[in-house]
Amino acid sequence: MDAKPVYLDHNATTPLHPEVQQAMSAALEVFGNPSSLHGFGREAKQLVDGARDNVAHLVGAVPAEIVFVGSGSEANNTVLSVLSCPSEQCTNSRKGRVEIVTTSIEHPCVLETSKCLRDRGIPVTFLGVDRYGRVDPEQLEDVVTERTGLVSVMMANNEIGTVQDIKGIAEVVHRHGALFHTDAVQAVGKIPVDVRELDVDFLTCSAHKIYGPKGVGALYVKRGVPFCPLVRGGHQERGRRAGTENTIGIVGFGKAAQMRAQEMDEEAGRLLEMKTALRQGIEERIPDVAFNGHPTHCVPNTLNVSFDGVEGESILLYLDLEGIAVSTGSACASGSLDPSHVLLATGTPVERAHGSIRISLGRANSMEDIEYVLDVLPKVVSKTRRMSTAYAGRRS
Repeated sequence: MDAKPVYLDHNATTPLHPEVQQAMSAALEVFGNPSSLHGFGREAKQLVDGARDNVAHLVGAVPAEIVFVGSGSEANNTVLSVLSCPSEQCTNSRKGRVEIVTTSIEHPCVLETSKCLRDRGIPVTFLGVDRYGRVDPEQLEDVVTERTGLVSVMMANNEIGTVQDIKGIAEVVHRHGALFHTDAVQAVGKIPVDVRELDVDFLTCSAHKIYGPKGVGALYVKRGVPFCPLVRGGHQERGRRAGTENTIGIVGFGKAAQMRAQEMDEEAGRLLEMKTALRQGIEERIPDVAFNGHPTHCVPNTLNVSFDGVEGESILLYLDLEGIAVSTGSACASGSLDPSHVLLATGTPVERAHGSIRISLGRANSMEDIEYVLDVLPKVVSKTRRMSTAYAGRRS
């Protein structure tokens, strides 16, 4: 069988939706600065405001609560910086609440920023998770104290797809008087997300995870909560993020959000059907495998699987030769040779964690793609196992 291009790395990034391409192409003609008061500026501002409406609608927010930023990572860094802000408006209402609580399976942008803040003297607690990657809300009762200012727990894990009980966690956090943030980059556009129902104070999302352009993200900031800009020097975004708005990127984000609102429900069922078929096919055709993440509390597009006795990077490269694109974890950590911090946190042995790949489906995938993967993957795993001393003498 000839190599067939099959993209299965949608958690890393997604291709532009055709409607997004058209909207961005049209926006290229609008060059005005959205902050300018003349007609050229007003035209650009109208596009930005329309996109803000669409993003707000997708997550159940009021448009004024949406702040456009450069990426999901910037949004997360912005939230985590709130407690270290010297401004009176950020600290007076939470005097003495200086601690951050987060989890051991967060995206690197949250983990690394939290460690940096810890090195600067801010207390940080990293919560553990169960074998499925879930946080127990009751565990927070013993961890969140009167010193806790902010709790950050991602909604859907980027590597294993596990979805947290965000509403239950928020209830605990608010009962203790702290602020709550969720990194929902891998959840928005895949499952229903409503900031009012979840009762979060901050929520992060990103355009390029929902078939929009790279280089633009959004941060939901509930009205009335303490806030401190990470990027200063201008009045843009109601003074919450300085810098001339990326009008074309924001237009693309808005159109992507609009299309997600229209297509998400139908697509979710189709993706889950394909993921189920893929999982069953792997179980039937490949011995000594383990699936990572929660089987039901999960996004419909993500399948993380470990193959005993082989390296995930080897599987990835052999699949790439056959036109199949997967990953071994977070794209932001792909330069590291260390095993996935997410899998290790769930109790996965180091050797098994090294043999893991992440398959993340998207809107253009079909059951034909799944059949092709199930034809190629067993051969790849068998080949790599024959070359592996770690799998010597075992069934292949």
